[in-house]
Amino acid sequence: MPKRLKTAAHTRRNGIEPMPELADITARTPLVQVDADGPFTGWHWLATGYDEVRAILSDDRFSMLPPPTQMNSAAGHVEIGNLLQYDPPDHTRLRKMLAPEFTVRRIRRLEPFVAEIVADCLDALESAGQPADLMRTFAMPIPGLVGCALLGVPRDDAADLARNFSSSRAGAGDQRTDPRERERQRAAGNAYVTYMRRLVRQKRRDPGDDLLGMLIRDHGTNITDEELTGTAATLLGSSIENVGGMLALAPLALFQYPDQLALFLERPDLTDQAVEELLRYVSSVPNAIPRYALKDVKVGDQVIRTGELVMCSMLAVNRAGLPGVSQDTLDITRDGTGHVAFGHGIHHCLGASLARLELRIGLPALLHRFPKLRLAVPPEQLRYRTWTPNYGVDELPVAW
Repeated sequence: MPKRLKTAAHTRRNGIEPMPELADITARTPLVQVDADGPFTGWHWLATGYDEVRAILSDDRFSMLPPPTQMNSAAGHVEIGNLLQYDPPDHTRLRKMLAPEFTVRRIRRLEPFVAEIVADCLDALESAGQPADLMRTFAMPIPGLVGCALLGVPRDDAADLARNFSSSRAGAGDQRTDPRERERQRAAGNAYVTYMRRLVRQKRRDPGDDLLGMLIRDHGTNITDEELTGTAATLLGSSIENVGGMLALAPLALFQYPDQLALFLERPDLTDQAVEELLRYVSSVPNAIPRYALKDVKVGDQVIRTGELVMCSMLAVNRAGLPGVSQDTLDITRDGTGHVAFGHGIHHCLGASLARLELRIGLPALLHRFPKLRLAVPPEQLRYRTWTPNYGVDELPVAW
């Protein structure tokens, strides 16, 4: 057991593969204390076991909020309207307001609209010529445009808004980033939130048929402008990072398994299974938001003391600890149910149905439009995002 685990829960080898240290820990024990670098430095618990992770994520004795002594630290910053940083009862109140717009039935109504956006992005990819950056022309625009439409952002504003968000996140958390670049990140982030504030004020005056309009009409003053702004900023940002990351990493994973790529093209009936298997295999959100024990809690054979921090590794569960997955290879014929790529418990991803819809439409459309799609650079030249909560690739040059 290594005394110091340097971001092994966050980083990969060969692009998508977990670091060997994480697999070693998972094999030895499902819950261990580590001393890790990153935004949550110092000793904390790392949960890698299937039962342990699910138990922690569904137990209200673990809080999203750090102890008062840590509230002023970077790790203790709480964003108003961000469900991932709320505990009940605030979490329950806000999620109940949002949930009706994210049911499977409601999301299915968006299918023609999503298909139209995907087709437009594929045209843009082809027009860009070879080699083209799949991230810039396809992966990021799709969730950006879909999310903007859901919130009622005018189409003419969508590109600039998504660009400001992406610029604010480029290299976020990497202490090696140049100070001038960090200032540009802050400016882009401020512009992103400022736009959302203006949008909320406009929706208060004239609520439309979009998600923000629905929240204002149905809940009025029970939801504040500050909460609406934070909710809108979080929903769009999470969609861009999570779905955009998967729309790039999923083809990259298939490139590493030519037999699975061929099967994906030959068997449209396997699309739903393939999407679930890719979500499991890629695990683009490697860790849940950390939890803090509100009291002494026994998890398995171990007691986690009051105030201690626990990091739950979805990557470890999905790749090394998932029941029924005897061999960690990509197999799109596998029953993909049971993974924790969207989290677990009350913080299970609210937008999971929308993410699945975009992946089920986007990935087949991409690979059938360009059946010879391939990397345009050697794999070792790709730059991965290892300092953000969402794992991804900065650029994905492709040819066809």
